[in-house]
Amino acid sequence: MSENPAANHRPPPPNSEEFAAESPVTGKGRMEAAWGSTEGDEDITVQASAPQRGDGHIFQQIYKPWDGQLNPRWMRNWSILRHHLLGIFKKGHRPWGVPIRLFLLIVFIASLSDVGLTIISGLIGDSGLHSMWGISRDNLYAHVLGFLPRNMLYYPVVAALLVGGVISEDRQHGTSALYFSRPITRFDYIAMKFISVAMIQALIILVTLALYYFAEIATMGRGWAWIIDTFPMFLAAMGSGILLIFTYTSIGLALSSVSSGKFFPGIALLSIILGTKTLAFIASNLFDREILYLISPYDCLAHVGQAIIGVEPTYDQYSWTWSLAMLVAMNGLALYVLSSRVSSMEVTRE
Repeated sequence: MSENPAANHRPPPPNSEEFAAESPVTGKGRMEAAWGSTEGDEDITVQASAPQRGDGHIFQQIYKPWDGQLNPRWMRNWSILRHHLLGIFKKGHRPWGVPIRLFLLIVFIASLSDVGLTIISGLIGDSGLHSMWGISRDNLYAHVLGFLPRNMLYYPVVAALLVGGVISEDRQHGTSALYFSRPITRFDYIAMKFISVAMIQALIILVTLALYYFAEIATMGRGWAWIIDTFPMFLAAMGSGILLIFTYTSIGLALSSVSSGKFFPGIALLSIILGTKTLAFIASNLFDREILYLISPYDCLAHVGQAIIGVEPTYDQYSWTWSLAMLVAMNGLALYVLSSRVSSMEVTRE
């Protein structure tokens, strides 16, 4: 009986160094007999789950470190800023809700009421109407720091809607892992969040104030003498508006940093601004003491704003420097809480 050479032929075993790394897996496993009768046992092969749709392959995976160049610091900060700021106007950024956008638009249009009335008085030429709505110290003060409706229905509600989930949602959804796994410092994180909220408020408060001032110049044909006389008052009103925006933003972000939801920061901010105002007003009428106005952010801002713009003060029992000191203390405490809470945020979901 002749031996078939092809029957005894077998392929060489794969290289042990390359096996499971570069050699493909064909679906057949080779089983060598440890003990055999030297009559072909060593050539036994086993069919291991013959594939139906081709053989699978295992490829070698080599992970190489990325040695590219990072974007500059300003570009990383700009990505945070535009994520919040541009989300108000278009999609693809922070998903601000439709009710928030509608309310911001309504407040912006309502804040332009002084502009419309100034234009109407200029077109009609009625001096009495212009004396009510034209540029003056009292009207500039009322445009920024007036209680009804601006600091009761407009600006505190806008700040509450904006700060609600700016930081708290990062804690809730683990977005902090996305931020801090990149080369972004905690200071840049806080600064960009702060500037984002402040710029949206400035669009409503400061931009409408500037339009109010320049509408007077355009409709009444004011000259350089009038501009030189009134421009310092306009700058004082702008400074009061910046102080209001800074205070509302710092308190609101501090409340957002200690929460894991967006409902508590907004309600707490409204409670602090309007609740302390109401409490101080009641105490002043019952006991004829104005000391509680020092715990009210609105009244401290109003007192300092009256001193800056130069209108008649409505707080007689203490100096405006006490209100300024309390504003510094409020903002300092709020920024301390904000920084300490953000520094405790980990690169994991909390």
